[in-house]
Amino acid sequence: MKHIPVNPAALPTPSGYSHGTLAGNTLHLGGQTALDADMKIVPGGIVEQFRQAFGNVLTTLGEAGGLPEDLVSVTIYLTDIPDYQAHGKEIGRVWRELAGPVYPAMAGIGCTALWQPEAMIEILGVAVIPEERLVRPSR
Repeated sequence: MKHIPVNPAALPTPSGYSHGTLAGNTLHLGGQTALDADMKIVPGGIVEQFRQAFGNVLTTLGEAGGLPEDLVSVTIYLTDIPDYQAHGKEIGRVWRELAGPVYPAMAGIGCTALWQPEAMIEILGVAVIPEERLVRPSR
């Protein structure tokens, strides 16, 4: 089985990585920070960064025909866990707005830094997309 990179045109062009990798009908979603189309981390704090980073994950998922309910695992890396916890209700509202009320297996992991110094959050995940919706991007 060949692995197929999934790189939506709506996201910054990757260099040395893929936004996602499709193996069969399993999509491994690469870590997404809160980069916008101008390759800048969105300002405004953890809630805004969560919205952008998770939106980037969902953009890659959608490129392969996936929906939020296809997510089976999400890992969130955080530079400030107490800040994330303090805004948990707002972040939960953003999740439900973008993905609905379905939650996959999740982990939150504290770290000292992310690739971009101003990034506070990075989100990666795994999704299993039903064959009838699966879109295999051309290389």
